[in-house]
Amino acid sequence: MKNSANKPDELERTYRNRFDAHMEYRIRVWKTLVNKFFSRYVPADAVVLDLGCGHGEFINNVQCGKKMAMDLNPAARQYLNPNVVFLEQDCTHPWNIPESALDVVFTSNFFEHLPSKQVLNDILAHARRALRPGGRLIALGPNIRFLGGAYWDFYDHHLPLTDSSVAEMLRLQEFRIDESKDRFLPYTMVNSRPVPNTLISLYLSMPFVWKIFGKQFLIIATRP
Repeated sequence: MKNSANKPDELERTYRNRFDAHMEYRIRVWKTLVNKFFSRYVPADAVVLDLGCGHGEFINNVQCGKKMAMDLNPAARQYLNPNVVFLEQDCTHPWNIPESALDVVFTSNFFEHLPSKQVLNDILAHARRALRPGGRLIALGPNIRFLGGAYWDFYDHHLPLTDSSVAEMLRLQEFRIDESKDRFLPYTMVNSRPVPNTLISLYLSMPFVWKIFGKQFLIIATRP
């Protein structure tokens, strides 16, 4: 997966053990999430970076002009489609992306793996530099406000965050918050019962249900 307090080889072992058994289901879920929800935020000609891309479930499925993915885990490369440009690096280091080159930065379940808020702040600064004016940052992640101790069930979770704390950090980096949802998706697909695509689509079309089952925040922010 990601850029975190873990070493690349440790990341590879962790996420292979955690996700490989659920890979087919995760791909199916993310295809539905992208087609039925996230595609509305991504123009057809957009240059998109999947930050902390993991197994590429988002970037492989989104339709856009140019696809890029960044991750510290070298194993991520094998899961990405051939048309995805892979940047294998620590996301806190300067990005090999020109200034104002991106239309969208997408990140899911990444920020909680970072070792400190200063590291998160540095990454948001890199994202702001790489996004063009008017470009979007889309961030999805577990909201500790609704999870309590379950937030720490994954040993590589380091940074406790809420929708409000992430939105505040984005504002400090001079992003404009367009949408901030404290509850969006359920917490995790690990060790959970598979859900049919029709129910996932129905869930996405009924925001009032998010308030019952949602444990992850969703924030859409724009670089002015």
